[in-house]
Formats: sequence, structure tokens, C-alpha cells
Amino acid sequence: MGLLTVLKKLKQKEKEIRILMLGLDNAGKTTILKRINGEDISTISPTLGFNIKTLVHNGYKLNIWDVGGQKSIRSYWRNYFEQTDGLVWVVDSADRPDRLEDCRRELHSLLLEERLAGASLLIFANKQDLSGALSYEQIEELLDLRSIQTHHWHIIGCSAVTGANLLAGMDWIVSDIASRIYMLE
Repeated sequence: MGLLTVLKKLKQKEKEIRILMLGLDNAGKTTILKRINGEDISTISPTLGFNIKTLVHNGYKLNIWDVGGQKSIRSYWRNYFEQTDGLVWVVDSADRPDRLEDCRRELHSLLLEERLAGASLLIFANKQDLSGALSYEQIEELLDLRSIQTHHWHIIGCSAVTGANLLAGMDWIVSDIASRIYMLE
């Protein structure tokens, strides 16, 4: 029995999944996390460090790390990469073109990180409820997602404020991760 088999069996008992939620500042990461956890979203301030929530979804214990996205703290993101099963990349669909370019650049550089290799990637095209928001198809094109060959990825338009499509996104990432880690024997 190889080490990988042993690790898979250990993880199988716990059924724990580690998800890292990243994106530029003001994309809506904390609002999404609070919304899926059933918390009040009326007062949210910028995340200067990180928030962590543990919740159960479809029988899996999710440890979700929401890390601040200000430019000055993005260099610290790598401190959170270890043992990440899934990456949720949150995009402000109503953001300015130069910020969306930053968003594309940051995402593609993250995907080169060895410690994130194989992690499932969910892109939340957030703020779909705002007028002038780009569709998730436009975000897909702007972020050049079709060029991603190294990770399973999925993009979904959502709204952290209304809660639209948040559960559908979480369902996708949890089932994608589970199909890799908790293989049926």
C-alpha cells in the first residue's frame, strides 16, 4: 500500500476539505463566506488578515480560509497554500478594466504555485446583481480561463448579497474535490 493510498484513507475518515478563498480586495470574499455560513452581511469591513470558517456541506467538513486581497498583503497569500484542496477565486464582475487585468494576472500566477497543483478551482463572478456587471462568460474571456490546463475549473455568476448561485458553486467545488480525494473503493 503506497503513501498516497494511506493519505487518501486518512482523509477519507475525516472527510475534511481545505478551501482557500482569494481574489482582489473588495471582490466579496468575506460576504460570500458569511452568506454561505448564514451570518449577517450588513456590516463587513476589509479583511486585513484572514477569516476561517468551518462548516459542513454535503457531509464534508469544510475549512474555508478567506484571505484579504489588498495589494500590500497579496505576497502573504503563499503562507496559506499548504494542503489546499480547492481554490475559490472571487471576481468583482463590476470592476474596472485595469483591476480585471490585475485579477487575471494574479490568478494565473497563483496557478503556477506548486503547492496549489491539482487544487480544484472555482471562479465566482460575483456582483451579478449590479447594473453594468460583466456576465460570467465575459469574465471567463477576460481572465483567459480556457487557457488553464493545470486545474479542474468552473466559473459561475453569483451575488454574495442575494446569495444567488453560491450553493451551486460550493456544490461543484466540493464534489470536484471529493471525486479526487475520496475515491470510491
